[in-house]
Amino acid sequence: MQISRPRLLVASLAIAVVVSLVGAVIWAQVFGDDGDGDAEVVLSDPQGGVVTYPTDGLTNDTVSGDVLPAAVLTDRDDNEVETTSFIGEPLVMNFWFSTCAPCAKELPDFAEVHAEVGDQVRFIGVNTVDTVEAMERFAGDRGVQYELYRDYYAELTDAIGAVSFPLTLFVASDGTIVEQTGVLDAEQLRTKIDELLAAEA
Repeated sequence: MQISRPRLLVASLAIAVVVSLVGAVIWAQVFGDDGDGDAEVVLSDPQGGVVTYPTDGLTNDTVSGDVLPAAVLTDRDDNEVETTSFIGEPLVMNFWFSTCAPCAKELPDFAEVHAEVGDQVRFIGVNTVDTVEAMERFAGDRGVQYELYRDYYAELTDAIGAVSFPLTLFVASDGTIVEQTGVLDAEQLRTKIDELLAAEA
């Protein structure tokens, strides 16, 4: 039996459309995000069970309760600064970079709270990506006047297992990391600092 070319073309196009639609549905079910940030892949295992793998991005290691690692940062003049030199007073260490949108959002809040309590707790900004010029310009445009350092070789970033930014460590004067957080607004930051200072008392 001979099939005409127009019929073959129409049939081929119809099959392609069906395959595309089925593929799109499967893709949406497996990789789609319903908006809650908890997208996951669900696979069936050979025994009939279900294995779930989160795909909502990388997460930072949990370092609360650990001692701040010894690492070398650099200041604006490329001088090396040991993190051990920070120990002895309560710290707010904020890890950020200029192309991180949540970092940009929270920096003005950090500048605001630093102006209020900078005499009680030491603020340290740790930049993981930018040049000195870009770091200082970006932070300055958002009112930041506290110390800024670069983690040029990701020595500290790697030591604490940081992969998601911004990240803030609240460090007691003995060097213990009391808490770690993601994005904070000014009110949340004030609360965390109050808790840090209360733990110091």
